[in-house]
Amino acid sequence: MHYQRLRDLREDHDMTQDELVARLGMHKTTYTNYEQGKREIPFCLAIRLAQLYNVSLDYIAGLSHEPRPLHCNNIYAKK
Repeated sequence: MHYQRLRDLREDHDMTQDELVARLGMHKTTYTNYEQGKREIPFCLAIRLAQLYNVSLDYIAGLSHEPRPLHCNNIYAKK
């Protein structure tokens, strides 16, 4: 249930929906529908929220209970 995570993250960062949607540049109704689970959140928005809240996409998606961002090794980096 990623929509509950969205609300919890927003509230944990002391933001109202009005403040968040102004920051994201989107309509409040659209965002409210994501928080309420009425619409699926687009991947590009999930990425923006993960960056904003400094959490992993896994956490937003409910695949992890750890809110910290994952430290990924760049598999394409030259060794």
